Amino acid sequence: MSKKVLIGVCSSVACFKTVQLVSDLVKQDYDVDVIMSKNATNFINPKMFSALTHKPTYTDTFQDDDYEIKHIELATKADVFIIVPASANTIGKIANGLADDMLSTTFLACPAPKIIAPAMNTNMYTNQVVQNNLQKCRKLGYQIVEPSNGLLACKAVGIGKLADLTTIKTAIDYALTPKTLKGRKILVSAGATQEAIDPVRFITNHSSGKQGYAIAKEAYLRGGEVTLLNANMQMDIDFPINVIHTPSAQSMFDYCKENQQAFDIIIMSSAVSDYTYLNPQEHKIKKHHDEIDLKLTKTTDILKYLGAHKPSKQILIGFCMETQNLLENARKKLINKNCDLIIANDLNTEGAGFKTDTNQVYFINNNESIEFPLTSKQVVAENIFNYLNERNLI
Repeated sequence: MSKKVLIGVCSSVACFKTVQLVSDLVKQDYDVDVIMSKNATNFINPKMFSALTHKPTYTDTFQDDDYEIKHIELATKADVFIIVPASANTIGKIANGLADDMLSTTFLACPAPKIIAPAMNTNMYTNQVVQNNLQKCRKLGYQIVEPSNGLLACKAVGIGKLADLTTIKTAIDYALTPKTLKGRKILVSAGATQEAIDPVRFITNHSSGKQGYAIAKEAYLRGGEVTLLNANMQMDIDFPINVIHTPSAQSMFDYCKENQQAFDIIIMSSAVSDYTYLNPQEHKIKKHHDEIDLKLTKTTDILKYLGAHKPSKQILIGFCMETQNLLENARKKLINKNCDLIIANDLNTEGAGFKTDTNQVYFINNNESIEFPLTSKQVVAENIFNYLNERNLI
């Protein structure tokens, strides 16, 4: 069943971004209703939102066209209520329990999780009265999506710019996701380690870190306390987790060795180099020779170390990418590394390789092998935690 998202829109130049947000949510099969303040209609015609949602856009408490009290109906059916953009005036109302229009009345009547995404002039946002009202909202349990710094419509430069839509969408998903990992500490590795040859060159692989990013995000959405080992990922982390930069196999191993016992779940999805250059050079190697020999030595097997030192209640998950004999090699890895689960994929499968947004995987443990169809990496992440939950492992 589609999640019901109720969106309040206040008067701000930034409300044009809410049009894009509503469009994105509808395309992703969310059930969206929109309430606009009277002043917001000076920026956006309500028909714009109605065209996207195929529903009325509400601006007046008394515009009901049937027997139901519309602001109560909307409030009780919503799974989450977000005001985006939120003006200083509306923030002041909801912080102090005032309800004198459709937006504030519905907000007060809504029992669902509430999110506020402010957007306003820098001086207004930093005004102590506004900050006091935002602090009241935090104490009431409302999630605040902090605005960013930038050039504002008034030509001022500073804080007050509406947060990125990706950040806002993550806040919505966080509010809608059951907190099955609350109280659990999760370690996720992502990306490709780099082994230096000289200050310019290095040995690495094609991993983008997209799968690890998706796993870390899903763990965050489910309420986990997440630490991400970032191995040279070129991606912005748009949700609040602990990020540790581990660019090389050795730096990742050092962190894991020192901190393994602190985590309930460890998911090693990064592509760690198997070999490192034995003698990295201090300065750039010049092209003086037609050939050059690089003597390589094995890196420490991080997953094997974690498996050998795994506490009895810790869950350890490894990844296995192969170009042949996928299931056979994955089962060997499961046993040799003492993992609870191996997630395996075949590089030869279209859409399941490096740098894609999709993956086609097998979940392999001592008792079963489950094949999942090609799907987004975010769904793969969801399936991982659903799998652990269904088997009472978390």
